[in-house]
This record gives sequence, C-alpha cells and structure tokens, in this order.
Amino acid sequence: MTDSPSLPTVRLRPKAEARAIRHGFPWVYADELVTDRRTQGLVPGSIARLEDAERRPLGIVTVNPKSKIIARMLDRDEGAVIDRAWLGARIGRALALRARLYDAPYYRLVHAEADGLPGVIIDRFGDAAVIQPNAAWAEAMIGDLAAALAEVTGVTTIIKNGTGRARGLEGLAEETAVLAGGLDGPVPVPMNGAVYMADLMGGQKTGLFFDQRDNHAFAARLAKGARMLDVFSHVGGFALASLAGGAESALSVDASAAALELAGAGAEAAGFGARFATRKGDAFAVMEALQAEGASFDLVVCDPPAFAPAKPALEAGLRAYERVARLAAPLVAPGGYLVLCSCSHAADLTQFRNASARGIGRGGRRGQLLHTGFAGPDHPQLPQLAESGYLKALFFRLDG
Repeated sequence: MTDSPSLPTVRLRPKAEARAIRHGFPWVYADELVTDRRTQGLVPGSIARLEDAERRPLGIVTVNPKSKIIARMLDRDEGAVIDRAWLGARIGRALALRARLYDAPYYRLVHAEADGLPGVIIDRFGDAAVIQPNAAWAEAMIGDLAAALAEVTGVTTIIKNGTGRARGLEGLAEETAVLAGGLDGPVPVPMNGAVYMADLMGGQKTGLFFDQRDNHAFAARLAKGARMLDVFSHVGGFALASLAGGAESALSVDASAAALELAGAGAEAAGFGARFATRKGDAFAVMEALQAEGASFDLVVCDPPAFAPAKPALEAGLRAYERVARLAAPLVAPGGYLVLCSCSHAADLTQFRNASARGIGRGGRRGQLLHTGFAGPDHPQLPQLAESGYLKALFFRLDG
C-alpha cells in the first residue's frame, strides 16, 4: 500500500512537453525528467508525484531509473493511493467492458496503458488468468495485483508469465510462476466455433493470441470449401477458425513442434482432425518447398512474429514482410485470397501495406485489398500512444 502524502516528487525538465502528458500521453522518457541523485536512488517501481517544471502537479507515476521510460502515469489524481483497492477498481472497469463485449470469459482482460495499468497484460481463460507484469511497479505489486484480480473476477488459477523483451527493457529477470491454483495441462478455449488449446505455462506470450479473434472470423468467411494454408500458425489460429467456417482442408506450418501439437489437439477437440494437417519447419523454406511441389491453396494466411519490434529493426522488418508476401502470393490459386499480418508497432499500416503490395507484385501477382483488420476491442488503443495499435491484417483477393 502506498500512502500518498509521503510520496517522493519527481519533476519534468523545463523543455519537456508537459502538455502532452496533460492531454493523456502516459510516459515520461529519461531525458525529460530531472534525474538528480534522489531520483536516481529511487527503487525501480517506486510510486511518486509528478510535477511540471513550474511545480504544478500532473499526477501519480511509477518511476524506474533503469528504464528509458523513466516514469509511467498511474493516476491523474495527485491524491490517489495506489493499493490493492485501486488495482481492483482498474481491473473492475476493464472487466465491465469485456463482459459487455463477450458472452464467455475468454479475452484480454487488461491491455496495459489503454486500461490504465501501464505495462500490465492480463489474459483470461475461463477460471484461469495469466498476468504479464512488464513494468517494475507491477512486478513489485504482483501479490496485490493477483489478489485484486481474484477478488474482482473470481478466477482461481493465476499464472505469472515474466518473459519477453519488455521486461528486459525494465531491468527485470525472466520468471514464470503459479501464483494461485494450478493447471493439469493446456486449457481449451472456445472461439469462433473452434477450440484452441492454450499452454498457459510454456506457450508463447500468455499461451494464445486473442488479438486476432476478429481477423480469424473474417478469414473464416472466405474459407468455405477452400483449401487453406496457415503459415506461422502457432496453435492453429487461422487454420482452426477456417475449418470451423467450412474449409475443405487446412495445413498449419510452424517451426515449433509443440505449437503444432497443440493445434492438432484443438482440431481433434472440435472434430476437425480429418481435415487438418501440419508441417514443421522454417516458414520461408516451407513456402519455397510448397511452390516447388506445385501446391496451390484457395486461402493463404501468413501471421509472422514481429519482424520490426522497434525502430532500429524497421528496414529489415519491412524487407521480411515483403519476402513473406513474395513467397506466399504464388501459392494462392487464381481468384483466391491472401491474408498478411503484422504485429510490429514500429511498422505503421502504410509501410506494411506498401511492403505487402511490393511482395505480391514481385511474386508475379496483383490483388484487390478487401479488408484491413486490427486487434479486437478487448485490445483497446490509447489514442495518444501509437504503440497500443500494433496489429494489422490485410485481406487480398488475388488475380484470377
């Protein structure tokens, strides 16, 4: 529990843009804050009052002197007390939105800054939930966070997934732990008429990518009677949704044998096993091999990992997205559909769309852009923070 009257104060430098923070930007970068010995001495994750250069209050922040994002806004109310009750109120507000949007409790419950809990991701899987505490303050308050989560939602199993690039940037160690309850194995998740098997302890991120739910559904509308190829399939996201939508067959390609095994288990659980196949290998190599074999599909989906997770990787990432499109386009039957996805926030929609179009052209094809998809509404965006709108999905119909 944090008693607000005793909080330390941190202050913006005179040239820092206080107006942006007043208008909702949630971060203060290290070169914008006065970093005297006292501020540098704060324990990562400390709670502090933030003032502008004229000592006018801006709100309550969490401070991590080890991070380039040295302060993150928690509450605009300078009298706010950041404790379990405060956490419960934020989680309750997030829950109210999801309960309105979804009939079943399978969704992203907390989407970090956009839900007022900076650096915190919580995905819900029925009676289980996975917390990713990607900021030092959330790591320091993980006990209160888990307790508030259980109180508000009633979940009985809580997993801490402390892995990923974001934690490294905060100076946090990697750690996965069971905070409450327990698991017997992968958790079945019903979604879009399919069943997905989510490995909450050992899978990528929290075990399932809820963000693609609406894009899976749009792909399923194109899948009836189709031969479908799902490249970078993870646990079969697009493939299983397409089978639920009436695809004749689906082939999932991934480098992870464990992910493909989970995809197969999901196909069996939904009764799609006879129409589902997998191929393990490097996605680029498998696409080249399929072309050499003369393979053809009515619907091809490529949902790769983030090739441009940050600006320094942007140019290489755009080349990789172009290469994906170039290799995938020839695999699409005349008049068929190609879906290309990016989860790189550093590559904006225009850049990704241009790279994809170049790749399709270099693959000897032309196409209509039918639809542009984004993350579902359980992944709300903070308008002031471009990073919160990372996912793009482009649906093309290729020449026939």
